[in-house]
Amino acid sequence: MRIYIVSDIHYASPAEQARRDHEFKGISNPITRSLLRAYRDYLWLKNPTNQNHLLDHFLEQTGDADFVVANGDYSCNTGFIGVADEAACQSADICLSRLRQQFGSRFQAVFGDHELGKLSLAGNQGGLRLGSWHRAIGPLKLEPFWKVEFGNYVLMGVVSTLLALPVFEPETLASEMPEWRALREIQLQKIRQTFEHLKPKQKVVLFCHDPTALPFLWREPAVRAGIAQVEQTIIGHLHSPLILWKSHFLAGIPRITFLGNSVRRFSTALHEARHWQEFRVRLCPSLAGIELLKDGGYLAMDLDPEGKAPLRIEQKRIVR
Repeated sequence: MRIYIVSDIHYASPAEQARRDHEFKGISNPITRSLLRAYRDYLWLKNPTNQNHLLDHFLEQTGDADFVVANGDYSCNTGFIGVADEAACQSADICLSRLRQQFGSRFQAVFGDHELGKLSLAGNQGGLRLGSWHRAIGPLKLEPFWKVEFGNYVLMGVVSTLLALPVFEPETLASEMPEWRALREIQLQKIRQTFEHLKPKQKVVLFCHDPTALPFLWREPAVRAGIAQVEQTIIGHLHSPLILWKSHFLAGIPRITFLGNSVRRFSTALHEARHWQEFRVRLCPSLAGIELLKDGGYLAMDLDPEGKAPLRIEQKRIVR
């Protein structure tokens, strides 16, 4: 059977398109603004709110899908608080509605970090908001944990931000922390139960948006006991194979806590990135890729439900 995987669509509603330079909010230092603009325009993505047409290309090219998984980040998160921001919620709603309209019951969606919010790269704006969680599981109909079985294969979707909550705690409101921690425990309990009840012949394809979560999964005895049955873990978040390669290269670096929140978050993830290999990680790039390489696309996975043949995964390029 043919399964398509798409990640980091970053759709922009008209309200988000009106915030084209949202990354510069809260940054008054002209040097910082210049460095951030150079980073955005030449390395990351020059026009992040002008990529909606790439979803059109994906939908046009995947009509033969038996199943489709979207691996998170459906808006541009221009308010930095996730879908609690009305503009971001509109973006995610349009994006998910188009995917559901085309694929119906053959579609499942994973939470990304943009659905829940996070501090901006350099402006220290925003953060996680419980309002985003409730909108995501309510009007947007995202499932915090899901599994779908095809023969001997178990496809499993998790919320990476919940699993990596210890990394994101500095970006939350103190008044909301107890509920976030309770939600994390519910998520972990469902994952433990699923791994504990795996049958010997079953194989797992894990969908986890942000690989920062994987070392926290590795700490779970039930996951470690069943790790041999994880044939592939599909991540997103990094946008480009180049960023994944650099992450492997920098795995194990010390945590850096004196250069701002973004550096703290990135270095914390890289400090334990050596554990990613246990999960047999495969990156689904963003549809746009990065500006430097324009290497965007999606994944096509061929899966044998009987499990006699290994998964075959190919990256499909989208030219922009």
